[in-house]
Amino acid sequence: PEHAPLTRRFLARATLVTASLSVAAALLGLVRDQSLARLFGAGRDTDAFLVAWTVPEFAATLLIEDGLAFALVPAFSLALSRRAQGAPGDPVRSLVAGTLPRLALAFTAVGALLALAAPQCVAALAPGLPDPALAVDCTRITATCVLSFGLAGYCSAALRAHRRFLAPAAIYLPYNIGIITAMYALGGAWGVRSAAFGVAAGGCLMVAVQLPSLLGRLRRRRTDRADARAAAAAQPLDVPLLATVLLFALGRQSQVLIERFLASGLPAGAISHLNYAQKVAQIPMTLSTMLCTVTFPAVARALADGDTERARDRVERDLALAGCLVLLGTAAIVACAPQLIELLFQRGAFTARDTAVTAGVMRVYALGLLGQTLTGVLVRSYFSAGRASWYPVAAMAAGIVATSWIGAWTVGSRGTTGIAAANAAGITLTAALLLAGMRRRSVPIRTGPVLRELIRPLGAAVAAALAGGLAAGLPSDPLAGLAAGGTTVAVVFVLLGRALGAQGFAPALRSVRTLSRRLAHAVLR
Repeated sequence: PEHAPLTRRFLARATLVTASLSVAAALLGLVRDQSLARLFGAGRDTDAFLVAWTVPEFAATLLIEDGLAFALVPAFSLALSRRAQGAPGDPVRSLVAGTLPRLALAFTAVGALLALAAPQCVAALAPGLPDPALAVDCTRITATCVLSFGLAGYCSAALRAHRRFLAPAAIYLPYNIGIITAMYALGGAWGVRSAAFGVAAGGCLMVAVQLPSLLGRLRRRRTDRADARAAAAAQPLDVPLLATVLLFALGRQSQVLIERFLASGLPAGAISHLNYAQKVAQIPMTLSTMLCTVTFPAVARALADGDTERARDRVERDLALAGCLVLLGTAAIVACAPQLIELLFQRGAFTARDTAVTAGVMRVYALGLLGQTLTGVLVRSYFSAGRASWYPVAAMAAGIVATSWIGAWTVGSRGTTGIAAANAAGITLTAALLLAGMRRRSVPIRTGPVLRELIRPLGAAVAAALAGGLAAGLPSDPLAGLAAGGTTVAVVFVLLGRALGAQGFAPALRSVRTLSRRLAHAVLR
């Protein structure tokens, strides 16, 4: 129940459900990317589609993963707190009535505008693209996901505030299934446009998966019309909060715009290499932030109840655990990049040269994974009180400036590797600024102890990556190299993590072990 005190058992079960479904979605996402590489390779057609894929990538960040959730989860948490305190009417139903129609209208208008302005968008995103007409067609198809992703993000935020995590965690499964099915069913006739159609269909499936659960939550308590109207009038849409969270999410996702803008002037396939490398490299970051997806409503509820101490302890534990998990994944990515890319993508139209370039880019991307994770954890704390905050927007803007400047400086000499390095440097700067401003502007965490706890697993990750890279390079077979490198990374990281006494190490190890057992049971039973 949404009003009961949170227990460790509940958090563990919710995290396990979220992580398990996220792992399944990530694996299906790899199948999706493998299918894209197999059917269309890493050339002009794929580059054109990936420019259009900027739309769903932005929509996912703005409307599902970050932006909209940062505004709506605290709003629903406050409404639930008021309901528990006996407020008149039903504050939750009133919040839906006061926000959902306006947001749906805004989503529809933005999607229609994007479809009309598709030629201008493609020209701005990738001015050096050799086939802009194909990218325009794909962009017009994917523009429909602004509405579907917006509705999916609204449902996800409301359900998570109600402590319902199964349906929100499952949405990327039907999404990826829709894309994969469309590519294989329509790829022969439509070419890469079939992938764009799959994105549009997958967005509708994301809403369909969550709608029954949300309707069940809203039907639980009915009120008379007068009380409902009074409560709705007392809970208007917080426009400044929505503006700040959307601007932050837009700034964070604009790193992709910068990358593709710079890469559009490189030889054909550069955008594809960046995309494949980023998709694989970000898996450890995605898994490490799963706990924060579960605990974000808990932090927001603690602040809504006025319990700052409970919110601070939760954020500090999240930082320690997420830092350990992502550093373990970073070490594995750096050590085994060539073997991973060869096993995942080198078939069909994806050549050995594509593997070498993508693996090099992925190793550089991995250097920014800790910054990506810390940014994801810390920004939730800034917005968990349900108030507008411009400091995260300024921190993200500083990171974007750094990414743009470093990328423009290095793209001529380093190509895609320079672009990836700019990404890592920019997001690391953003994370440092967010951490520095926490005490005065957000949940008052103890910055010094947090930094000391992050340094310990960082040293273990560096040693594990070096040892794992040596082990992975010994066998000639990529699968054997991946097994040798991954095992070495895990053993070295575990031994050094225990020796250094990292606070987040033990729970991180338990999380990985529990998730591995559940996945093995699901596969082998």
